This record gives sequence, structure tokens and C-alpha cells, in this order.
Amino acid sequence: MRALRILLIVTIVLGGLFVIADRVAVGFAEDEAADRLKANENLSTTPDVSIKGFPFLTQVAGGELDEVQVGIKDYEADTSGAANGTDADVPAKIRIDNLTAQMRGVAFSGDYSSAKAATATGTATISYAELLKAAKAEPVDVATGVTAQVVGLSDGGNGKIKVEVEATVLGTKLPRPVSVLSSVSVKGDNVMVNADSLPNLGVQLAEDKVRLITDFQQKIDGLPGGIKLDKVEAAAKGVDIKVKGSDVSLVG
Repeated sequence: MRALRILLIVTIVLGGLFVIADRVAVGFAEDEAADRLKANENLSTTPDVSIKGFPFLTQVAGGELDEVQVGIKDYEADTSGAANGTDADVPAKIRIDNLTAQMRGVAFSGDYSSAKAATATGTATISYAELLKAAKAEPVDVATGVTAQVVGLSDGGNGKIKVEVEATVLGTKLPRPVSVLSSVSVKGDNVMVNADSLPNLGVQLAEDKVRLITDFQQKIDGLPGGIKLDKVEAAAKGVDIKVKGSDVSLVG
């Protein structure tokens, strides 16, 4: 009986030591991966990296991690394209807030210099202030004596964006911006904003001219590891985006 008690104590102690060693190892791996990701993506701050699943050491022995979660508070993505098909006044970067990605089936090389996920999904937000940069920055002639420009974007409710248009008619600026509800969608690497109806500026306007103002797009390229835009939806603080990818590079 005494021998069995000793064996149980030894087993518990060894199990505890294994858990401690496992948690120390996973913490070191998370810090190392975060530093390499920061360097690879030229991030201004160190991202959060969390390796899921237990035990970690047996996953390492198998050469593949079940899941790795990455969080980047502020990420500057390439725009690589122009709003409304022009190159004028288009920022080279756009800030994406709170990018979180879940990477599954992460296989890594023997020297840990590279790691690639079989699949990845994630979420992030583009603020309305950032998306507004994709709209026309200067007033545009939409009819004889009529100029207009987008001056504000906000949540329109029910998955719509409220687009505020400021207009000057025959030299007189309208007392307040006119708003329209717009739909937001994804087309390839672009976030598309298209008005559901035309704003009422008090004069007859050609639709194609007005849509030069109300409709615009923002290209989002160069996301971490090669993930791509999947879906978008207007929300309270900006446009919520979903991303996905396969064979996504975490490190290397």
C-alpha cells in the first residue's frame, strides 16, 4: 500500500513537472513566433500569438500545431490601387484595426524557420474615417453649376453605410449634407461601396455623374501571410471584414 502511495505521488509530481515544462515551452514558442511575425510583416508593434491545444510538446514532436491564433491591433495594408479608377490622392496604405486570425494545421520546418497553416480565417475592422479616404477628396462637377463630394461615412443600420454628400448648386452650398444609404460588398481584393439610390440635390442629375461621387472602392492587398478578403458588413464603428486563406505563411 505504501509503495502504491509513493508511486502515485511520483506520478503526480512528474505530471506537474511535465505541465510546467509544456507551458514554459509554449510561452517561449509564442514569443519567438511573435517576434518573427513582427519582423516579416514590418509591424510597428509586436502581435499577440497564442498556440492552442495541450500538450504543446507532443504537437511539436508531430511537426504540426493544431491551431495558432494571431492578433494584430493596427495593421497597415497595401491599397495598390486607386479609388474610382484614378491615381489621385489615394493613400498607399490603409489601417486595419484588430485583425485576428485563427490558423489551423500549422506545419513547421525542422529548424523552425518557417511555419505554414493549412487554413486560416479571421476578422478585422476598417474604420469609416479610413474608408472615407477612398472617396473623392475634392468637389466634382456632376452637372452644370453643381458640384458635390462625399464628406462623411457612418453606420446606416441594417448592414448599410450612410454616405453624406455635400453639394453646391449654382454657387450656393446646401445648408446641410444630403445622405444616402449604400451597400458594401467584396469584389476580389476590393471593398465596394455602392449607393442604393441617388441623393436628392434639388436638380435633375445624370446617374452616372452622381455615382462618380457616391460609389467608390478601396483595394486591400498585402494582408499577413497572403490571406484574402472574404466578406464585409457595415457596423457601428466601421466596416467589419472577414478574411480567409489556405497555405498561409505564419513565419518565413
